[in-house]
Amino acid sequence: MSTMPVAAPMTAEEYLANPPDGRRCELVDGVVVVNEPRRLHQRVMFRLALALHNWTSEQPGRGEMSLPLDVLIDDHNVFAPDILWYAEGNVPADAAWPYPIPDLAVEIRSPSTWRYDIGAKKARYEQFGLPELWLVDTAGDVVMAFRRSSKKAPDFDVAVDFGRSETLTSPLLPGFALALDTAFGSDEIAT
Repeated sequence: MSTMPVAAPMTAEEYLANPPDGRRCELVDGVVVVNEPRRLHQRVMFRLALALHNWTSEQPGRGEMSLPLDVLIDDHNVFAPDILWYAEGNVPADAAWPYPIPDLAVEIRSPSTWRYDIGAKKARYEQFGLPELWLVDTAGDVVMAFRRSSKKAPDFDVAVDFGRSETLTSPLLPGFALALDTAFGSDEIAT
């Protein structure tokens, strides 16, 4: 019986040293994963990002929302959440690339990445202290929110599902409320 050498997992340093090729990629457990979102993903992402942007803009001190950025998780993981939110006081400097783990990460279902989002990425986010994760399942019209009950909680000890007919809220975002029928709605963008 012969053996075949297995390539060593790519490091975050190697991944970040590669120039971008125009495709959305992430490093998950040492493997480069290409994200190829579809139109539904992009529509839902736009609606969620717009709602978070509007909420942060309504009052000072509400932190900052961003679209995908390279977030260094550890030596073999560099994620690019679909939407990130940093609380006031945690907003990194522009020169801080790669960026630190946000206070909220939002991952929206894509055929090419969903298994990573609900598996390895969720596990790493939890392991490395992400306060809250929203997994947006566009196939089921549900947002699965994973939270820590306190800053000292060692893992996501609160899980809440928000269905299409419900309003998405979060203790991290006082006053934020988004009717999910709007987020999952038709092709028309509500203003």
